[in-house]
Amino acid sequence: MTTLPTPRFPDPQNAPALRWGIVGPGGIATDFTRAVLTHTSQNVVAVSSRSADRASQFAAANGIRRSYGSHDDLFADPDIDVVYIAVPHTEHVRLALDAIAAGKHVLVEKPMATSAADAALVVNAARAAGVFAMEAMWSKYLPKFDVIRQLLTDGALGDVRLFSADYGFRAPYDPESRFFNPALGGGALLDLGVYLVSTASFALGAFSSVTAQGLLSPTGVDVQSSLLLETATGAQALLSTTLLADTPNTASISGTGGRLTIDRVFVGPGGFTFSPAGADAVRYDDTSGLVWREGLSYQAAAVARYISDGHTESPLHSLDETLSVLTVLDEARRQISAGGRVVGSEAQ
Repeated sequence: MTTLPTPRFPDPQNAPALRWGIVGPGGIATDFTRAVLTHTSQNVVAVSSRSADRASQFAAANGIRRSYGSHDDLFADPDIDVVYIAVPHTEHVRLALDAIAAGKHVLVEKPMATSAADAALVVNAARAAGVFAMEAMWSKYLPKFDVIRQLLTDGALGDVRLFSADYGFRAPYDPESRFFNPALGGGALLDLGVYLVSTASFALGAFSSVTAQGLLSPTGVDVQSSLLLETATGAQALLSTTLLADTPNTASISGTGGRLTIDRVFVGPGGFTFSPAGADAVRYDDTSGLVWREGLSYQAAAVARYISDGHTESPLHSLDETLSVLTVLDEARRQISAGGRVVGSEAQ
């Protein structure tokens, strides 16, 4: 193979313009809103927070017309088509259910919930209401992943046998922060591991067995984890995540027909190298010019297209896959909680 497929995702600016409401004016909501307003034709018309002042400040900083000191008031706004839920993990389900009950389409930050059972509440409610719902697994909508998807579909890697990836950084220990506070859904697996398992699922399919080992913080959440996952056909994923150290943050897919290595940071915009068996390596480089979370614009544009086309879930990241990934994380967290050694705060 001397050439690679071209990405099939249209320019984010060309997606039908929907009216968005932002729920929770935090860091990821800031990046999402700026990416949407800069790189798409979407309209952000309102923001809500439990603090009217925070909502007002966010609105002023981002040129948003309306702000609400109550999430329910935003859900009741008839000028909003879809809401982006960007609150702490443990609040995702409650607010997604409220939004769905109000007839809104929902894009819920990852992970959709802190357990598969809780995520199923959102999935069932959205399906019953006939509204669109999606977990915000933004990496799957980046151009490079569409090229990789085509290579996998076309069989360019042959029989895919192994996916390996790591994702980690050093987070200063603060028992009240979202990384370490169990009341906020803390832990490396829910925050970073969800990317690993979701991308492994993208490459290999659903997993039938889970083996996990890891370390726990003094608050009881996992801070470092290693996972061995296996499919029914014997393909394996080797995954590691940590809040204790910076890691390469790369990923590879290996098959009988070749190997594909995704550059750092594998979940964001960027490139990869495909090395076919017995042939010269071929490079893919992202030419969009988008940097890191500017790539959230592709996800927002995809949601707008899906909703406009009448879809109630993503063809690329189904609700069933969201539940499958969370089932893996449930089991990995159970194993680590039961057998993980607690490391002191000085190690963190």
